[in-house]
Amino acid sequence: MHNNDKEQILRSSGVNVLKCMRCGKCTATCPSYAEMEYHPHQFVNMVETGDIEPLMNSKSLYRCLSCFACIDRCPRGVEPAKLVEAVRLSVIRKQGANHLSADNVPEMLD
Repeated sequence: MHNNDKEQILRSSGVNVLKCMRCGKCTATCPSYAEMEYHPHQFVNMVETGDIEPLMNSKSLYRCLSCFACIDRCPRGVEPAKLVEAVRLSVIRKQGANHLSADNVPEMLD
């Protein structure tokens, strides 16, 4: 199951986690650093190793501002913020919150 999560996150983010050289520049530039349990470079490493469950349950997931400073700073073109967004989307999918039921459609039309 975890391997499937990893594959889906990599596919939806388009990020190549293998390019990361763990320099930490993404984390050093992150404005939310002090608020996060897991930092941008840790997100990349945890997705690479398939350690997805702690990320999905972490408040760090919602501390990311999606400002893309980590993406601008990365010398290797790794995109940690896109991984964060992909993990967020995975959480939403698991909750079933991205599906409309037939009963919800008339409400939307009003």
